[in-house]
Amino acid sequence: MTHLAIRPATVDDTDLILHFVRELAIYEKAEQEALATPAHVHRTLFCANPKVHGLICQDGDTPVGFAVYFFNYSTWQGRHGLYLEDLYVSPEHRGKGAGMALLRQLARIAVDHDCGRFEWSVLDWNTPSIALYDSLGARPQSEWIRYRLTGNELHALAAQVQSLDLQPPTPAP
Repeated sequence: MTHLAIRPATVDDTDLILHFVRELAIYEKAEQEALATPAHVHRTLFCANPKVHGLICQDGDTPVGFAVYFFNYSTWQGRHGLYLEDLYVSPEHRGKGAGMALLRQLARIAVDHDCGRFEWSVLDWNTPSIALYDSLGARPQSEWIRYRLTGNELHALAAQVQSLDLQPPTPAP
C-alpha cells in the first residue's frame, strides 16, 4: 500500500536532490548538462534567504521524487506566480500518484501565497507528462517561445555593461 507524504527539503536532502537531478537529466537525455554540486544546492536552496525551494515526496520512509520551485512575478497581474523548475519521480515509483501529489502540493503553495499563476515547462516528447497536465486543465502556452542564454554568450552580454559609459541619474532639483 502507498503512503505518500510530501515535506519541505532540508539540507540533509542535498545528496538525494542531486541524485534525483541526475536521474532527471538522464531521463531528459541531457546528463552532461547536470552540473550542480552540493555547494550549489547549499548556496541556493539552503541559504539564509533562499529564492528557490524544494519538496521531497516519500512513500513511507522511501524518497520517491522531488520538486524544485520558485516565485516569479507577473507585471500584468501584479501578482507573484509559482514556477515549477523540476518535478521528478523515479521510474520504479511511478504510477503511485507521487507526481500528482507533488502537483497538488505545489498548487496549494501557489494558492496560499496568492499566486496568479502556476507554470512549468515540459519537453515536447514527454507525452505521459503532457497527458497528465492536459487532464488537470493546464494549457500549453504555444504562442511563447522560450529563450535561454548561457555560458560564453551570457558572459559576453554581461561584459558589455562594463563597456558602457553609464552615468548616475541626475538628482531632481
